[in-house]
Amino acid sequence: MKDITFITVNYAPEDTAIGLYTSQLAEFLVTKGYNVSVITGFPYYPMWKIPENYQDKPRYYTEVINGVTIYRYKFFVPENRNFFYRTLHILSFNFGNLFNLKKVRKADLVFCNIPFTTNVVLGLFLKWRLKAKLWTSIKDFEFDAAYESGLLKQNVVTRVFKTILYKIEAYLFTKSDIISSISFKMVDRIKQKAPRTNPVFFPDWVDVDFINPENYNHHSYISKDKFTILYSGNIGQKQNWEVYITLAKKLIAHPDIEFILVGEGAYKTELLARLEQEGLLGFIKYYEPIPYEDLSDLLCSADLHVLFQKSDVIDSVMPSKILGMMSSARPSVITGDLSSEVARHINSSQGWGYYTNEDPELILNAILTLKEDKNLQTEIGKKARTYMIENFSKNMILNSFIEKIDTL
Repeated sequence: MKDITFITVNYAPEDTAIGLYTSQLAEFLVTKGYNVSVITGFPYYPMWKIPENYQDKPRYYTEVINGVTIYRYKFFVPENRNFFYRTLHILSFNFGNLFNLKKVRKADLVFCNIPFTTNVVLGLFLKWRLKAKLWTSIKDFEFDAAYESGLLKQNVVTRVFKTILYKIEAYLFTKSDIISSISFKMVDRIKQKAPRTNPVFFPDWVDVDFINPENYNHHSYISKDKFTILYSGNIGQKQNWEVYITLAKKLIAHPDIEFILVGEGAYKTELLARLEQEGLLGFIKYYEPIPYEDLSDLLCSADLHVLFQKSDVIDSVMPSKILGMMSSARPSVITGDLSSEVARHINSSQGWGYYTNEDPELILNAILTLKEDKNLQTEIGKKARTYMIENFSKNMILNSFIEKIDTL
């Protein structure tokens, strides 16, 4: 097996989330002697805007990055990211890339990235035409997350749509030769959706040599003389911003504490307006996303990482940002459902606290205790990083991928 084609909405030069992981996997395969091509869109995430250096490119554009041949289609990127426009976004990607399928002349394996279930349709066309194997990798259940987080209102129409979509999903999943996901909870959900499948665990990874607390420069966003609480990542509706705001209100009286917020997303404008209304902007300092090459400096400069998830978004997502947070050897405070996969990893690693959203006072007291104990910060951080090295290091995960595809 030497020729591998990826079908993915996100790819380099995007340097976060699915784009980052897919690019790292594809380029790793090139170093191992595989011929790799990618069918994708134009870069747009996390800004939800095609960058200037791509805006003048033709609608169909081919380029080579680090040995990977990339077939791009300039698909619809909405400014308004409600459910209707996100659906148009998905359909635009799938219909536009039907033409790009013809450009792939040879493939032994088609690797299809989901959050868009409809990507599997493209993968199936390529599988049937080239007599290839199909690997469906589920990074997120986009519809499930929208439904659970409240982005998509629950009514008769959406319930009918949900039933139809789940039946289509189950059919498409059964046509994959391998189906995988990035958490055990999500693997279980695949089994529920498509009982005839046998999904496997294929997690995201972290480059522990890159995100390394032994080798970083203090980032300019972060003060050296304050206890810095950092959130860096997508600013969306899956996060519980009410808990974030509540804690900020309680901690604003501490002059030696600062909140740093770095990111982009569909909820950013609304969140920043709310922070201004609450009188928190200034205490909470907001910055645009940083380049990937600066990520280690940012994460390792913080004293505490936070991620507040909505309790009802249980197992449809495993935030990859947690891997970087823990690799930085800094404690993390995370909220959400106590039965979630994230809770299991935090508790197993002893990389610090996982809480429900219903008890901000408990979280507040934990943060203040941690702030006063440097030795505790160091001890927790070491445990978090060790857990990442032993369970999620890049080389370990990617070499296991090679072993798996060699059995096909």
